[in-house]
Amino acid sequence: MSDAIFTLDATVRTDLGKGASRRLRHQDKVPAILYGGEDAPVSLTLEHNKVLQAQEFEAFYSHVLTINVDGKKVEALVKDMQRHPYKPKVMHIDFQRVIAGQALQTNVPLHFINEDAAASIKVEGGHAEHHMADIEITCMPKDLPEFIEVDLMDVALGQTLHISDIKLPKGVDSVELTKGESHDLAVVTVKAAKGPAVEEDAAEGDAEASEE
Repeated sequence: MSDAIFTLDATVRTDLGKGASRRLRHQDKVPAILYGGEDAPVSLTLEHNKVLQAQEFEAFYSHVLTINVDGKKVEALVKDMQRHPYKPKVMHIDFQRVIAGQALQTNVPLHFINEDAAASIKVEGGHAEHHMADIEITCMPKDLPEFIEVDLMDVALGQTLHISDIKLPKGVDSVELTKGESHDLAVVTVKAAKGPAVEEDAAEGDAEASEE
């Protein structure tokens, strides 16, 4: 993957408001804001085509980006992105500055591996029910992972993996787990598939109910 995907050129904009943002979008530009750290928030303008290309990559949302703001390089994370409800168009982006030596907090995607190879699924006919698609973490910028793997190879039928069961990279902590044991949320469950007998009983029950 090219590092160019993680580099965006931006200019500072002073013409603010809904009308100004609407005009920018008509010019194939994306209004954005950069905030965080000790510096004041800055309103930006980016090229829509470059943003549209970059946002197709999963890593774009969990990677430290370099934003060239009028020639000055700033490291930042995507914190929010507004899209058009039905057009392939990015409407607005919120960027948060990344400060070297200062811990950051963000969400990274979960990659479920060995799902097809797990005996509970391949042999016993179970299926994986994902409860989470990403996880909120805190770490130093240098330790930020693009994704975190969840290995299902040894997960038994009927077993649920929680956040505490996930092996996090060195230097990475779960935000939820820092809140206490009650926040050890379920990540994935290997559930038994419904057998024919169960489905037939359910169908017969529905039929009897309709006859009544």
